[in-house]
Amino acid sequence: MYHIMLMPSMIFVVVFSIIPMFGIIIAFMNYQPAFGLLRSEWVGLANFRFIFQLSEIRNVLRNTVIIAVSKIILGFITPFVFSLLLNEVRVSWFKRSVQTIVYLPNFLSWVIFANIVYNLFSLSGIVNQVVAAFGNERILFFASNYWFRPIIILTDVWKGFGFGTIIYLAAISNVNPVLYESAVIDGAKRFQLVKYITIPSIAPTAVLVMTLSLGSVLNAGFDQIFNLYNPLVYRTGDILDTYIFRQAFNNAQFSLSTAVGLLKSLVSMVLIITSYKLAGKFANYRIF
Repeated sequence: MYHIMLMPSMIFVVVFSIIPMFGIIIAFMNYQPAFGLLRSEWVGLANFRFIFQLSEIRNVLRNTVIIAVSKIILGFITPFVFSLLLNEVRVSWFKRSVQTIVYLPNFLSWVIFANIVYNLFSLSGIVNQVVAAFGNERILFFASNYWFRPIIILTDVWKGFGFGTIIYLAAISNVNPVLYESAVIDGAKRFQLVKYITIPSIAPTAVLVMTLSLGSVLNAGFDQIFNLYNPLVYRTGDILDTYIFRQAFNNAQFSLSTAVGLLKSLVSMVLIITSYKLAGKFANYRIF
């Protein structure tokens, strides 16, 4: 019966994840849709050699790493600190309300959330209204290579840190209350309770979250950037996923985009394996 329950999910994985993997042979071909996989010219590693000759690939890879690493670091620090602060709130209804409010953006797709971000940072948006109120000129945020990358990083953290906060609050709730009571009897203040009991107690969870996030170094957020970027900010906002999408569907470079995607997948696989090894070593986390 359990296998029957799992069957729909297994069929979904096979149809949408395993069968399409045969398409990676396009990376080794000069694929022409009119000829199909059987009659398209086989070129071997020519597409991969061509990739490393493209100057734009270096810029795209740099953007991907900078954006992804920044998201990982801020996405780790923000919920960690916020959960510590929220845990110190003693008014229960206020604590629950704040937790719900910061968690709500996590349920919105980037199609919806991108429109919220556009409205905030548009010429008539609230951010530019504040800028103008201080006597400065309004800024075209989504046409500026200086501002686009920080907006991408900060709005991603804004959307997702509520989920991370729940993880850390759950870890804090498992801390033995006797430790706090003993420390209070010994004269510990609230800051000392956080420093010497709360933080060390949730440190394994924090280490686990951080190490598992290493596998996402090349995943800078296609949904977000695709809904927010434009040709004016390609220099600082174009990442591997958007580059692959544009080459495949705008320029019909199917072989090139498949080769780039295959390289990204191989590097990501190595990073994921490494992150799970580190998680097992430092946080005793095992899947198999």
